[in-house]
Amino acid sequence: MLRSLFYSLPPSLRYWARRLYYFPVDTYDGIMGNRHPLQPPKGIIYTGSGDYLVESYKRLEQLREHCDFKSNSSIVDVGSGIGRIAVPLTEYLDSKGKYEGFDVVKMGVDWCKKNISSKYPNFNFQYIPLMNDLYRSDGEDPTTFRFPYDDNTFDSCVINSVFTHMVPEEVDNYMGEVSRVLKKGGKGIITFFIINEVSESNMSKHDGFKFKHDLGHYRLMDEKVKSANVAYNEDYLQETLLRKKGLKEIHRIHGFWSHGIRKDKKDDFQDVLFVEKI
Repeated sequence: MLRSLFYSLPPSLRYWARRLYYFPVDTYDGIMGNRHPLQPPKGIIYTGSGDYLVESYKRLEQLREHCDFKSNSSIVDVGSGIGRIAVPLTEYLDSKGKYEGFDVVKMGVDWCKKNISSKYPNFNFQYIPLMNDLYRSDGEDPTTFRFPYDDNTFDSCVINSVFTHMVPEEVDNYMGEVSRVLKKGGKGIITFFIINEVSESNMSKHDGFKFKHDLGHYRLMDEKVKSANVAYNEDYLQETLLRKKGLKEIHRIHGFWSHGIRKDKKDDFQDVLFVEKI
């Protein structure tokens, strides 16, 4: 009910609604000094859920464990948001390491430049006004967008809670761009909502997160705001979005979105794929 009401608002009003909702706790935390120096107020965190720092450091651990991520690695953060991936990397990357991020929301990029790039010159953020009906009412066409980086530039990539808010034509283009800018053997983390026999069975057993609008190889949660939440069929994901783009899955962590059971604070909500450029 609350989710439907939130999505019914224009993108600009969604930001204000969140800021108003979290104003009391943000004011209290600011007065009491309860936030990490590089942690934004809850009211301006427009992407992701859960504990900001727990989710942040979890991704760093996963990069190190599954993606051969080193302190001198180069990484591109697609949909850098408000620094969720960048914050723990400021403590891990050395002067030879490199971080590049871009996002469609100027507020997030501005915050990251002010609070992160100003202290860490090897961290760069770019604002790119791409169309997305969840985050903005106008912008450039994401189906033809070319990442602002040269071929074979990065050792790693992170695409966290981005493709869960993009339709197939957009994801298809982005996956091609991911393959282009990764070095051969480069690895990364990409999150999805994946529809397969397991998630279908789990969804049928509870009344939680559901995708009611079946459009063939993908499904929508909300027909009016298509980018609100998008799920992809397993076969389409493996064949079209990975194999045809020169990528392969090397590991997976199943998210708890489809069964509604979170056993541990560090459990992932979305399905997490670890991929490699072949």
